[in-house]
Amino acid sequence: MRFNEKELVSLSRQPSEMAAELGMRGPKKGDVVKKRLVKLVVNFLFYFRTDEEEPIGALLLEQCRVEKEDSQTFSIAFLDEAERKYLFECDSEEQCGEWIDSIIKASYEFMRKNLIFYRTEIHRLTGKDPLEQYGISDETRFQVSNGLQLMPRDTSSL
Repeated sequence: MRFNEKELVSLSRQPSEMAAELGMRGPKKGDVVKKRLVKLVVNFLFYFRTDEEEPIGALLLEQCRVEKEDSQTFSIAFLDEAERKYLFECDSEEQCGEWIDSIIKASYEFMRKNLIFYRTEIHRLTGKDPLEQYGISDETRFQVSNGLQLMPRDTSSL
């Protein structure tokens, strides 16, 4: 996927759902843990050197797996490159859990599944499709597919 660098920098400056200095180790063999400012903005995880304002990288949090490695560490691996794993070290077990939960909820797939669930529940309770007024009740783009999805291992299910 291609991104415009200026747009990404602009997005990285938007208010974040979460931000903290975390230990981060990249996916390359021999990478060491470095202190990084990590910001979750929409479905991007930006990381910065602690003394700089522009991000040095960004992870698009789609089709990835978030796993709790130990009480204060979690990892992100992308389904198409499972061997490339980013590791994040938190200050506490509570902080680690908050990051995992927020990253899972940032996924488009998670939001789409919630839309489908609540749309179905409202239809079941009221007999009306809540999206009908927007003229999209017959569209299939909100239907559940068997595609790849974000999968938590040691957290509550999606």
